[in-house]
Amino acid sequence: MGAPFLNEVLVIFGLSIGVIWACHRLRVPAIVGFLLTGILAGPHGLGLVRAVHEVEVLADIGVVLLLFTIGIEFSFKNLLRIKKPVLMGGAVQVGLTVAAVASLSTFAGHAPGPSIFFGFLVSLSSTAIVLRLMQERGELDSPHGRSAFGILIFQDIIVVPMMLVTPLLAGGRGETGPSVLILLGEAAAIVVMVVVSAKWVVPWALYQVARTKSRELFLLSVLATCMAVAWLTSALGLSLALGAFLAGLIISESEYSHQTLGNILPFRDVFTSFFFVSVGMLLDVRYLLLHPGLIVLVAVGLLLLKAMIACFTTGLMGFPLRTIILAGLALSQVGEFSFILSRAGLRYDLITEEMYPLFLAVSVLTMAATPFVIALAPTVADAMARLPMPARLSSGLDLEGWDAPSGMKDHLVIIGFGVNGRNLARAAKAVGIPFVVVEINPETARVERGRGEPMIYGDATQEPVLRHAHVGEARTVVVAINDPAATRRITETVRRLAPGAHLIVRTRYLQEMKPLYELGANEVIPEEFETSVEIFARVMRHYLIPREEIERLIVELRSGGYEMFRNLALDPATICDLNHYLHGIEISTLRVGESSPAAGSSLAEMELRKRHGVTVVAIRRGEEMLVDPEPETKMLPNDILVVLGAPERLAAALPLFRSRAPGGPDGSSLVDA
Repeated sequence: MGAPFLNEVLVIFGLSIGVIWACHRLRVPAIVGFLLTGILAGPHGLGLVRAVHEVEVLADIGVVLLLFTIGIEFSFKNLLRIKKPVLMGGAVQVGLTVAAVASLSTFAGHAPGPSIFFGFLVSLSSTAIVLRLMQERGELDSPHGRSAFGILIFQDIIVVPMMLVTPLLAGGRGETGPSVLILLGEAAAIVVMVVVSAKWVVPWALYQVARTKSRELFLLSVLATCMAVAWLTSALGLSLALGAFLAGLIISESEYSHQTLGNILPFRDVFTSFFFVSVGMLLDVRYLLLHPGLIVLVAVGLLLLKAMIACFTTGLMGFPLRTIILAGLALSQVGEFSFILSRAGLRYDLITEEMYPLFLAVSVLTMAATPFVIALAPTVADAMARLPMPARLSSGLDLEGWDAPSGMKDHLVIIGFGVNGRNLARAAKAVGIPFVVVEINPETARVERGRGEPMIYGDATQEPVLRHAHVGEARTVVVAINDPAATRRITETVRRLAPGAHLIVRTRYLQEMKPLYELGANEVIPEEFETSVEIFARVMRHYLIPREEIERLIVELRSGGYEMFRNLALDPATICDLNHYLHGIEISTLRVGESSPAAGSSLAEMELRKRHGVTVVAIRRGEEMLVDPEPETKMLPNDILVVLGAPERLAAALPLFRSRAPGGPDGSSLVDA
C-alpha cells in the first residue's frame, strides 16, 4: 500500500476520533459518526483521502469479520429456527419490493428493464448496519431480530441471481439456464462443504492448533478459515459476507468458538468502521446541496415503502404488531450490496450517469437514518398499538388456541419459552405448580401446544394477552425474553395488572437492573452477574472454603453487586490456598479393583488410617455418595474412595486397591507389607 496510504489511514483514524467524540457528547450513534467521517474525508468532501479503492478493500474485510462473528454466535441450530423468515419472509419481501418499485418506475415513464433493476436495488437492506445495531442493543435473538436476520440472509443469497439477470434486463443475450444450473450445483457443494467442515474438518484442525498453545497460530488459523470460505463463495459468484457467515457457523459448532470470538472482536470493530467510512465517501456533498428537497423526499418515501412491505411480510409470518413494526422499520434502508449491483447497472446502462448520484445520496441518507429509525421503532410500535384494531393484529392473541381455565389463580406465568422459560416450565410441571406460558413466536407456540404445553400465543407487552393468562390472579410472574425494551414494557404492565404478584425478571446486562426495579420488579436476575456468582462459588468450593462462608459471601455479592469485588476486605486466612490448612496433604481418589485386597473388606479390617496414614473421606458407589463412612462399611469392587493423606502414604497404599494379577501374592501379604 505504501506510505501515502498509511498517511490517509492516519487521517481517517484521527478524524474518526474527533467526530465519534462529538457524536458521543451529542448522543448520536457511532455509525452516523463514521458515515460523517467518510463524508468529510472523502473526495466529495474535504478531499483528505484519495485512495478510496484501498479503503473499500478494508471495508470488505470489515463486513467479512462482522458476518464471521455473527455466524460464530449464531450456530446451525439457531439458523434452523429461522428457516421460515429466510425462505418465506425473504422471498415475499424481495418479491413485493421489486414489484412495487418496478410498477412505480414504469408509471414514471421508465422502460421495464431499468424499472425491474431499480426494484433490485431498493429491495436489498444493509446487513452490516442492521446486525451491528441489533447486536449493540441485545436484540439479535429477539423475535423481530430473528425475523430481520432471516430476511437479510435471503437478500445476501438472492443478490447473485440478480447479478445473473442484470444483463438480460439490458437486452443482452446470456445463457441463463446453464448459469442457474451451475449456481445451484455450486450452492449444493457449499452446503456439503459447510456440513462436513463443521462436523469433522475444522474441529480436528483447531484441536491440533490449540495443542500448540500458540495464540498467534490459533488466531492466524481462524482468520485463514474465515477468509478461505469467504473467498470460495466469492469465487463461486456468491457474496463475501455470506461466505464469512458460513465460516462463522462452521466455527460455532466447535468447542473453540468462544476463544475465537474473543480474538476476532477487536479486529472486527476496527475494520467494520472502515466500511461505514467508505459508505460516507460515496456521498457527493455538492449534489446533496443542489438537490436537498428531492433527495430527502425520495429517501423518506423509500424508507416508508420498504418499511410497509417488510411489516406486511413479517405479519404474514404470524407475528403480532410490535414485532411487525420493529422488524419492518429495521429493514427500511438501502443495503451495501445495492452499491455493488448499481455498478453492474451502470455498465449495462440500466441506471444513467445522471441518476447514479441521486441513488448514492438517497442510499447513504437512508443508512445514516437507520440508527434513529431503529431507536424510534419501539415508540412507534407503542403508538400503533393504542390505535383501534383487531386484537389478533395488535397483540397476536390467539383466542382459538389453548385457553387458561377461568378460575385459575395462584399459578405461575412464564413469559418467553427460550432456554430459561423451558427449564422453568419443566421444573414447575415436575413439582405440580400450575403454570401458563406466553410466547410471541407463532411457530414455537404451535409446536408446543401440540405437545400439550399450556401455551398462549401473543405479545406480552399488550394487556389483553396478559389478562388472558390471568396474570392478575397469578402468584408469580417470570419474564424471560431477549428484548430489553419489551422486557421493560412487560414489567410495567404486569405490575399494574398484578400488584400482588411476585415479579421476577431476567435480563442480560447489569445496567438494566435499576430501571426494571423502578418499574416494579421484585427480583431482577442479570445473566452476566449470575454467571460471575456461579464462577465465584465454584472457585471458593475448589479451595475448600466452608459452605456457610461461601453462602455468606454470595449474599453480600448479590446485595452489593460488583461493588463487593472492589470494596470487600476479606481476612487473608479466609480465602487462601488449600495448602495453608493442609500443608503436605493431598486429596485423591482410589478405585477398588475387582480382585484387590480391599475388595470385600471393611474400613475397620483394612485399618487404613492406623497402619497406612490414609483417611477415607467418602465413598462413591454408582450414583450414591457415602460421606464420612462408618468403620464397618465394606468396600465393594469399583467403589471410588475419596482419600486424604501425604503423597508418599497414598503411593504406598495404592497396591491395596489394585487387582491382583493371576499367580500374584495374596491380599494378606500386601496388607502386612
